[in-house]
Parts: sequence; C-alpha cells; structure tokens
Amino acid sequence: MSDSARSRGVVAFYGDDFTGSVDALLQFARRGWTGRLFTAIPDAAALRRAASDVDVVGVAGISRSLDPDAMEAELRPVLEAFRQLSPQLVQYKACSTADSAPTVGSLGRVIELGREAFGDRPVPMLFAQPDFGRYTLFGQHFAAERGVVYRLDRQPTMSTHPSTPMTEADLAVHISRQTSLPIGSVPLVAFDDLAVRLREAPEAALVLDALTDEHLVAVGSALGALPSPIFAIGSGGLSHGIAAASPGSASALPTSTQASGPVLVVSGSRSAQTRRQADAAATAGWMVLPLPLGAARLPSTTDEVLGALGSGRGVVLTSDDADTTSTGSGPVLESIAEAAASVVISAVREGATRRVVVCGGDTSSRVTRLLGVESLSIAANPWGNVVLLRAQASDAAVDGLELVLKGGQVGSDTLFTDVAALGA
Repeated sequence: MSDSARSRGVVAFYGDDFTGSVDALLQFARRGWTGRLFTAIPDAAALRRAASDVDVVGVAGISRSLDPDAMEAELRPVLEAFRQLSPQLVQYKACSTADSAPTVGSLGRVIELGREAFGDRPVPMLFAQPDFGRYTLFGQHFAAERGVVYRLDRQPTMSTHPSTPMTEADLAVHISRQTSLPIGSVPLVAFDDLAVRLREAPEAALVLDALTDEHLVAVGSALGALPSPIFAIGSGGLSHGIAAASPGSASALPTSTQASGPVLVVSGSRSAQTRRQADAAATAGWMVLPLPLGAARLPSTTDEVLGALGSGRGVVLTSDDADTTSTGSGPVLESIAEAAASVVISAVREGATRRVVVCGGDTSSRVTRLLGVESLSIAANPWGNVVLLRAQASDAAVDGLELVLKGGQVGSDTLFTDVAALGA
C-alpha cells in the first residue's frame, strides 16, 4: 500500500455485477492504485489482510439482478464487513446507465441500506463516465450508443432493456420511484461549494452532474473533504474521480500477456453489439453455436467445442439463439450460466484454452462464481475499458485462467478476434 493510501484510509467497493466490479478495479488501477477483487465476502481476517496490502478492496456481486429483499440479504453482510474496516469511503459500484427499478436492482434500497450502515448523511451519486459516453447535465442522464449520444430514456438499448427499461432521464426522479427518501441533484453550476452541499444537504441522496474527467476529479476532491465514513453510489466514473483526486504510485498496467491459443466465448448477453461481435467472429472463421441449454444438448456441444479448440479454432456460444424451452421451470439466467460454466470447466480442464470471454454482466457474475474463482486481479489492459483478468482459485485448472468479463454493449465489433490476437 502506498503512503498516500495509508494517509487516506481504507477504500472499498461493492459491484452490482462482475463486469461493473472489474471496471471499478480498472479505474482505480489506472490512477496508480493497487487492488484486489473478491468474488464473495472473504472471512474477516482475509479482508483485513487485503485492506492492509492494497489501496482498494472490492467484492463483486449480483445485486443488479435481485429484488429488494434479496438485495438486502446480499448487501447487508458486505456493508457490515466493510464497516468493520473503519473505511474512509465505500462505493456501491452501479452501472453507468443507472440500471435499476423498484423491483429489480433498486438503487433506492441501496441508499437505505448504505445510510443504515454508515450514517444518515447525504449519499453522493455519480453515474457519469465520459470515457464510456455517459454524461449527466442538470440531473438529466445521457448515454452514447454506436457514436450517437441519446437521452437515457431514448437510448435504443436502455429504453427497451428487458428487466430495467429506462423511461426517465432525470435520475433524481428515476431513483425517487425506488424509495420514500428524498432525492435531489447538484448541477455543475453549483460545484463551487460542492463539499458543503454534500455535507449539509437535507436530501438523503444527491445526483451529481459530470461532462468531463475534470468534473469527476472535482467530485473526488469534494468527497475527500467530507468526514468518514463516506458512502457513495456511482459508476466507474466515480471510481476514476476518487482515485484521480489522490493518485497512487503503482506501475502502469501492461497491455498484453504471454498466453496464447484459441479463445472460448460464452455469452448470456442479448445485446445487438454482442451479436455483432459473434457475427464478426463467425466471418473470421470461428465456430459459433447456441449455448446448450438442457442436459440433452450439453455433451454433444461440449465435444464440438473441444474439437474446435483443439484444432486451434476460436468458439463462441451464444444465448440469443439458444432454445430456452429446454430449461424447464428453472430461471433462464441460471440455466444459461450453468451451461456456460460447464463448457468452460470442461475446456480448461482439458487444456483446450487458457483465455475465456464471458459476455453479459449477470452472466459474468454467475459463471465466475460457478468456476470457483475466489478473487481476480488485472493481468493487462490492452485498450479502452477492456481488461484481461487473472483468476485465483483452489482448482488448479482454473487458477491463472485469463478472463475477459464483458458487458453487453462493450467493445468493438472485432473484440473477440482482437482478444485472441493478444500475446499471439
């Protein structure tokens, strides 16, 4: 841990899905902070050791896909574990498109739980992430898609999201529908006294504007002027602002690793961008198949996958054209994750691949846990917000596996083939 980290105290975060957790880890790392990301709450001694060894500790979760009662069961133990560290700041890492609803991934419930754990003070909320095309102005949120910036409630993907469709761009209004607590906002024109506003506001939580990286740093600096413990909600933009306001001294991240060989992609994402990536891989000669949902399809598909990987051919298993009628009465998301994890386990134990891409935030969360991954560190940051992770696990076949956990809208059309080319 750097001297600056010792002086500022413990910083911790919980991510509402695994892809978001990885993004937070990356944002801290880019500003010289060392970090460790756990896939579940470690025991108290292990968490304390990690907090003394690195600048920031994180726990990757699944709260974005849970109802409020399940969210409470998931979050309370994490927040209590963080509280025992006497933290300077705790971030609830939320998606930069504020994915949430009263019944799924409720940010209103997060505000309530955070205030119970860390005190009845205003909760700063920053969802903007300019380097990812996410902006907030006068409380209105905007999100880019394929180079075009849309108001959130008109963005093609988020306005039609299957579980949390965004029908309101005013984030204070959107989140007010998820709690009875008062929610306000602070526009850029009121940033001159931001720390005072955050300390004295009558509202339970405040949405903060940001259009540029400089605005993110201004928020980070204001948070640093508040008494601890601080509980805040926000995207990787908030992680950026916190770290950039107090940079660490860790070395720059490498852009590649020495791993080589074919890549296996498993996808629970149904976004148009992930589909374009699968189609681009097919054009490049990869095998593209539906995920084998249902026990009857799994053995034959696994054999096909192993055969293709063994011949040096990349493989993509997609969910958007999978037969979901074969999942029976169980949740489709769980069936997708179980099928994906089963194929991955077979492939890594056979030595057919050492680099796996998992698409979809919720799918990444579940697959990573099903693989038995205990924690993750950054192996490389080849470009943009794409991260190669190295898994730590007790299973020797999984330990050291390189993973790319990709949100549905993340990456260029050629992402899969680009990942395969790293280190080749």
